[in-house]
Amino acid sequence: MPFWELQRQLGIDVDRWLLRQSMPQPYAKAGACHAFEREWVECGHGLGQTRARRECQPEYEDFMECMHRTKLAVRLRTILEQRDKMIKEGKYTPPDYHKGKEESRP
Repeated sequence: MPFWELQRQLGIDVDRWLLRQSMPQPYAKAGACHAFEREWVECGHGLGQTRARRECQPEYEDFMECMHRTKLAVRLRTILEQRDKMIKEGKYTPPDYHKGKEESRP
C-alpha cells in the first residue's frame, strides 16, 4: 500500500485513523479486531467505493460490531430487562451473592 507509506514519509495522517487495528500495536501483538478489519480491507481492495460499500457490507458490519459491541450491548440490555421482569412477577429470585449480600462465615 504505497499511498499510506507516502503519508508516513511526508508526516501527514489523512486516512490512517481508519485502519486502527493495522497500526503498530504495543508489544507487537495484533489488535482485537485486526482479523475483521483485514477481511473488510481485502474485500474492498480494488473495487471502488460504491461497489465496495454494497458488496462488503457484511464485513464492515462485523468490523464495527467488534469495535463498538453495539449488538452485544442491545442483547445484554434485553436479557437484563427480561430478568427484571421475571423478578417483578415473582418467577425468579436471584441468589444472595447477586443481591450484594455476603455469605455467612463461620
